[in-house]
Amino acid sequence: MSGNIVYSLIAFASILPAAAFTLAGKTERTPAFWGTLALAVAGPVIWLVIHSNGAWRSDFSSAIWVTVVFTLVCYSAVAVLSRQGWQLASIVMPYMALLALIAAIWENAGTGSAAGAGGSNTISNPWVIFHVMISVITYAVVTLAACAALAGFLRERALKNKQSTPLTQRLPSMSDCDELQLKLLGFGELVLGLGLITGMAATFTKDGSLLHIDHKSILAMLAFAVIGILLIVHRKSGVRGRQAARMILAGYLLLTLAYPGVKFVTDVLIGA
Repeated sequence: MSGNIVYSLIAFASILPAAAFTLAGKTERTPAFWGTLALAVAGPVIWLVIHSNGAWRSDFSSAIWVTVVFTLVCYSAVAVLSRQGWQLASIVMPYMALLALIAAIWENAGTGSAAGAGGSNTISNPWVIFHVMISVITYAVVTLAACAALAGFLRERALKNKQSTPLTQRLPSMSDCDELQLKLLGFGELVLGLGLITGMAATFTKDGSLLHIDHKSILAMLAFAVIGILLIVHRKSGVRGRQAARMILAGYLLLTLAYPGVKFVTDVLIGA
């Protein structure tokens, strides 16, 4: 068993206490909640520092781990700042544990390119660096928005069926879910817009063109359009509940296809 797989399994294990804590129904903001959350953040962050070694790696496993790290960091901020946002833990933490397991399983899938550490692939273009960071933050924020949308969907379904479950009882109220997802989407749309602009700037400084028409760019622009339409429609008509959840999850699916989806195809299915 390689050292990278061992580190991945340790990072995965560090998320399990938080996932188990929330699934057991213990979602109060107690010292135990903050302790398991801190452990869940620390494990993947330490893995990322050790694994990257000053380089930016583009393989599928690394892309998933970066997603886990940034999503957990963003969720921690939401848990601190939001009145009810911390209650998304029952969805966020098990999902992060699942992603971490996927990343650990495909640890050796594809070689991936490494940039940094003074190598030949060192990232020196500030636009590229900024674009990469913006893209990852966008995906993390929209991931949380999708979790809020799913929570609202489950709450609404439980209310209509008059069958509340232990899971739905731990989730934020429908109104809180709507508020959370709209705030997160608004921020995500802003950051995604910056990501598209910086991506164009990075492409222009590299080869003089503003945009490469490929699947990743098309899916990112579609996600930007879907999220923008949802925000406009909500402002005009107040669309919410299941309709809003479907549109948010559609935008999230597009971003997933654009970011880790591309890595999965190239590194795992094709083996590039």
